[in-house]
Amino acid sequence: MIESLQNFADSIPVWLQWAGILLLSAIPFVESYFGAVIGVAIGLHPVLAILMAIIGNVASMLAFVYGAGAIRDRARKNKDEEPSQKRQRLKRMFDKFGVPGVSLLGQTLLPSQITSSAMVGFGANRNVVAFWQIISIILWGVLFGVLATLGIELALR
Repeated sequence: MIESLQNFADSIPVWLQWAGILLLSAIPFVESYFGAVIGVAIGLHPVLAILMAIIGNVASMLAFVYGAGAIRDRARKNKDEEPSQKRQRLKRMFDKFGVPGVSLLGQTLLPSQITSSAMVGFGANRNVVAFWQIISIILWGVLFGVLATLGIELALR
């Protein structure tokens, strides 16, 4: 899949490749980390590749966070029922790790769009989720972009 996405980004005219990375990074499971790697691999300047990957991932994640929040608000508007035992157990697990923990480590298992929507669904504040997800997206994007840059430099030696 990553190879296909890289071929797609590489087929875009050079002056528009930044936009391709921005769009690819908005796709769940591509995220800022694979977007940055693809950008570096097709020859974009690492700073531009990382920046576009972060922007694409953040834009997509914010749409999911605020969309999930709006859906949650509508669904719970007139409901005062007790949550199920299963939901209570999931909530306790979420409470154990909190928004920062899930945001920073959740991307190792699921895309930021899914983890952020789940946290909002559990009742976390949308703005807090967005803040921590943005930090996580930046950290993962920079880490993978730098690793890709170093890896390509080593391969060219």
